[in-house]
Amino acid sequence: MNKSISILGAGESGVGAAILAKKHEFNVFVSDKHLIKESYKKKLAQNNIDFEEGKHTVNKILESDLIVKSPGIPNENELIKKIVKNKKNLLSEIEFAHSYTKAKIIAITGTNGKTTTSLIIYKILKDAGLDVLLAGNIGNSFSYEISKRDYDIIVLEVSSFQLDNIVKFSPHISILLNITPDHLDRYNGDLKNYIKSKLRITLNQTKNDFLIYNHDDISFNDLKTHAKKIPISTEKEILVDGGYYKNNQININLNNKAMTIEKLALNGTHNIFNSMAAAMAARVFEVSDEIIRKSLIDFENIEHRLEYVITVHGIDFINDSKATNVNAAWYALESMNKSFVWILGGVDKGNDYTELIKVAKEKKIKAIICLGPNNKKIKASFKNVVDLIEDAKDMSEAVKKSYNIASSGDAVLLSPACASFDLFENYEHRGSEFKKMVRSL
Repeated sequence: MNKSISILGAGESGVGAAILAKKHEFNVFVSDKHLIKESYKKKLAQNNIDFEEGKHTVNKILESDLIVKSPGIPNENELIKKIVKNKKNLLSEIEFAHSYTKAKIIAITGTNGKTTTSLIIYKILKDAGLDVLLAGNIGNSFSYEISKRDYDIIVLEVSSFQLDNIVKFSPHISILLNITPDHLDRYNGDLKNYIKSKLRITLNQTKNDFLIYNHDDISFNDLKTHAKKIPISTEKEILVDGGYYKNNQININLNNKAMTIEKLALNGTHNIFNSMAAAMAARVFEVSDEIIRKSLIDFENIEHRLEYVITVHGIDFINDSKATNVNAAWYALESMNKSFVWILGGVDKGNDYTELIKVAKEKKIKAIICLGPNNKKIKASFKNVVDLIEDAKDMSEAVKKSYNIASSGDAVLLSPACASFDLFENYEHRGSEFKKMVRSL
């Protein structure tokens, strides 16, 4: 008799898990308390997968042998509490997928830089001719991709939400980039709980595995792991089994083999760090120095992350819509080396703007354009830092105001530091609208 599985949530990870489960002959049931996108309904129907939307049939879910939870559902959810109380086998999507692959996994987490670092690693390994997949929070889900075929190496961008419900998930290489306050509403407002979730990435690693981590982040001071620890730093020279940045050069040393990297495609301290982590991961797989250097020079960043859009009458427009938290926006400000107009605002996730205020004082900010309906907190935070602060009810108004304020030689930076859901479907929609409005000037 086939085992039964209930999958909660019919987004990218949930539908991917359902298709993988179907391939392995589970009796699959997908349940989403919200309406399911038509594209995902079509996928489920094509694979003859039973599903419901707009509700949870609790009894049917609790009768399942296995339950897989999409990362968007918090553990404090009432249904999840019932599942735990009934001692049902509850897994995250990455845990479920992990049991059906023989690939060596590189898992990357951190508050910021996950996507960029994942993409750089993927590019280096691909350029080296290795059989590698990029999945997780990028593109198709981990489950969906391995339902089609397995790989030798899988690069996974993973969030704290995905790590909350792992049991045996064990990457060959784990990468811990940084931790700053984010998503604290999921962790009872406690940063320690958020850190604890991130550190779960190394929970099941062995002495044959590797943990690359940010030596400069105090969150990792008491890091406990069975894996080989490889610190990387922009502040301290790490001469043995680690990496550091000094005199405009990345220095990598692993197993008594050293290399230096001088040229990078990406600017900013954060990208130096991301590149260093990626180079170290590639070195674990013994990719040649030549390929690592060339890949880092050739790399092109993702859409919506410090993305140059166009220059209009000498004004550069930069799309950093993916900066949905304060720390991500800090990196964007830190990278600016000219006078600029800054567009920010959206859904405030309990933001503390202190660090942004500090870096804003060091930069030439002509004006702030507040995007969205509620900007009192932003105005109060920056009133003594930036002389001109104006509101914009939508992206069209924000772009037009920015353009009228900026002069030739300046830039306009969209780096919202907030979620997008007040005016847009997601950060991609926000970034696309920005680019559309800029190109219509």
